[in-house]
Amino acid sequence: MFARNRSEGVQVLSSMNAKQKRYEALVKAFHADIYRYAYWLVKDRSVAEDIVQETFLRAWRSLDALNDEKAAKSWLITILRRENARRFERKQLDVVDIEDVSIHDDTQRADEDIQDRELHRLLGSLTLEYREPLILQLIFGYSGEEIANQLGLNKNTVMTRLFRARNQLRESLENESEQRGRING
Repeated sequence: MFARNRSEGVQVLSSMNAKQKRYEALVKAFHADIYRYAYWLVKDRSVAEDIVQETFLRAWRSLDALNDEKAAKSWLITILRRENARRFERKQLDVVDIEDVSIHDDTQRADEDIQDRELHRLLGSLTLEYREPLILQLIFGYSGEEIANQLGLNKNTVMTRLFRARNQLRESLENESEQRGRING
């Protein structure tokens, strides 16, 4: 009776060792491809790693169901796709009252960025004598008198330069607007 139990134990261990070797060969052969596919699906490294781990765990559990070794890769991909789908089944989305949600329009910010870049370019095209007082006023908020003190000029000279700088900017903007109108039809 003891001999029979011992032989059954040896047979079970032998079967487990065979399964372990088969599993290790499967992981070694397909892990990189399965991970690459998971990453392509989810575009997130840590989520892809989790899905691959779950895929190989499920593969271990049902390794005895894999009869054709040639179909192993497609079998693993099927398991991976199902694991990815399970991820969304488990996910519980928060329900929010629509009146409490504010929608932010990023196109307005993009338009402002374009306008800022355009303004910087136009400011850069002004000569230094006009650009310097205008920047001191626009960016630093200095008054005409403070600009005059900063640059060592007469206040009336500063005010004239500010006036001319604004006019040059206005003309440049109008010219570009007309050119865009002609280009766009």
